[in-house]
Amino acid sequence: MAKFVKVVFWYILSLLPAIVLGECTCDSDDDERNKNEALKYKMAALASILVASTIGVCIPVLGKAVPALSPERNFFFVIKAFAAGVILSTGFIHVLPDAFESLTSPCLKENPWGKFPFSGFVAMVAAMATLMVDAYATSYYNKKFIISGVVVQSGDGVVHANSHGHVHGSASMMANPESELLRYRVISQVLEVGIIVHSVIIGIALGASQSPKTIKPLVAALTFHQFFEGMGLGGSIAQAKLKSRAIAIMALFFSLTTPIGIAIGLGITNDYDENSPTALIVEGIFNSASAGILIYMALVDFLAADFMHPRMQGNGKLQLGANISLLLGAGLMSLLAKWA
Repeated sequence: MAKFVKVVFWYILSLLPAIVLGECTCDSDDDERNKNEALKYKMAALASILVASTIGVCIPVLGKAVPALSPERNFFFVIKAFAAGVILSTGFIHVLPDAFESLTSPCLKENPWGKFPFSGFVAMVAAMATLMVDAYATSYYNKKFIISGVVVQSGDGVVHANSHGHVHGSASMMANPESELLRYRVISQVLEVGIIVHSVIIGIALGASQSPKTIKPLVAALTFHQFFEGMGLGGSIAQAKLKSRAIAIMALFFSLTTPIGIAIGLGITNDYDENSPTALIVEGIFNSASAGILIYMALVDFLAADFMHPRMQGNGKLQLGANISLLLGAGLMSLLAKWA
């Protein structure tokens, strides 16, 4: 799966610069363009986003050094609820509306889907595809451990599976800690793919812009955006309990995606046209798919799993704290849409 994340990352980086170059179909407003001033803001954005992304993704991962942030502590549920709110808002408020805007732009004088809500369709397909990957990967690992004779926990105690895959015990079987851990690893890597896609796109859009008026508010908005999103991904990585090398690679990939996107945007500034049909269609489809992945991951793998967890269900104060944290995360991230 780690190789899959790398392949997707480099594929997107190699594909986007080539396909966003195109003939302009809508007139751009040249009055607000100032290449030299815009470059200063781009450099500031690159540095601040890199630092914010790194700090955000590392905070939950430092659970070993900071006991309060450990996944075994109740407070971790509160952190994950906040992160889930951020990711949910990113999908619904930031990414999906951008996708609708791209695929319904007046610059697309002719498109094959007409009035059909193609953005929503792509998001739906991406969410279902994520569900299938999630379900099949979990099923595969569960069967693998049963066949291997791994001890499996049940509601009434502990049951065992022998080497032939027969389960001994009367209670219904639940996922054992090993397979649950593997599922967390699948979740963290699928989530990173969804985040990488739209992080590269927003980086290219910012880097290619020559309007200081457009870039100014984006610097602060995207800095906070990447920080909060990093916390969400970091929480998922922490639960996956990956090796130090894998954690470093995933954190590095996340931290560098938007800055690399900005660098690519800087390189294609003179040729990039955000209003070309090719750019609008590609960005719209990628953003739609990213939104579907992020919404699914937030609702199913973060919120549903944690809010139905026995520890959460048996602790009223923890439920209240998690709900407040969820609303706070979603609210803060939604407010950023005003400046993004």
